Amino acid sequence: MTTQHKEQSCDVLPKKDPEDLEEYLPHIMVKHVQFCGYDIEINQYLSHKMGVSAFIWESGFMLCQFFQQEKMNFTGKKVIELGSGTGMVGILAVLLGGQVTLTDESHALKQIEHNVSVNVPDSCRHFPTIRTLSWGFDHINFPNDYDIILASDIVYYPSDYPLLLQTLQHLSNPRTIIYIATQMRGCHLTHKFHEEIIPQYFNSHIIQREAFNDINLYKLTLKSPRTGEKQPMESATERNLLSN
Repeated sequence: MTTQHKEQSCDVLPKKDPEDLEEYLPHIMVKHVQFCGYDIEINQYLSHKMGVSAFIWESGFMLCQFFQQEKMNFTGKKVIELGSGTGMVGILAVLLGGQVTLTDESHALKQIEHNVSVNVPDSCRHFPTIRTLSWGFDHINFPNDYDIILASDIVYYPSDYPLLLQTLQHLSNPRTIIYIATQMRGCHLTHKFHEEIIPQYFNSHIIQREAFNDINLYKLTLKSPRTGEKQPMESATERNLLSN
């Protein structure tokens, strides 16, 4: 399976006072991708402030290719994406019929809003919601009735792992299906997160692997209370997660 895409870049010179330029973007990289019969234009706002949120990661491509391969239809599904970044994955879920909430830290929201405005028609039955979600802090402001949780390359900073786990637990119910595509970076303890920590709380299976970029696509479901799940993460587990 192939995915067509092309890039172009352009300089952006905002008409703002010099002291405000740090907040705006000196450069935008535009990528055109095709998935599931849709041509999607993704603007990547390249700046120090945006950091890793500015890029489309290979894990995101893998997740979109999975939607295409499986001919997925999100119609009637309530979906939330964590760490949306550019919004590419969430936007495709919208175009495939989902009622989607795209989330990230506040600094990434303008990029997501722009990409949504470019790719999602106003006539869309379920126009997406875009919200700030800081893992482990304001996750309690979100419900737990999602049918699907999507994420690509969010298992990145070990210091965030306990917060991410708390957020996944809160957003999930026994019927929720979670798809997480992760590049298995050894230096970031991704194997420990997926192979030792997650299985304590979720049923977890690798459903697809991309060997060239060392990316695993995991399908997770919340374990039932009888197996000890849907309980707060214990402090000992948090210490374990961040050790070594």
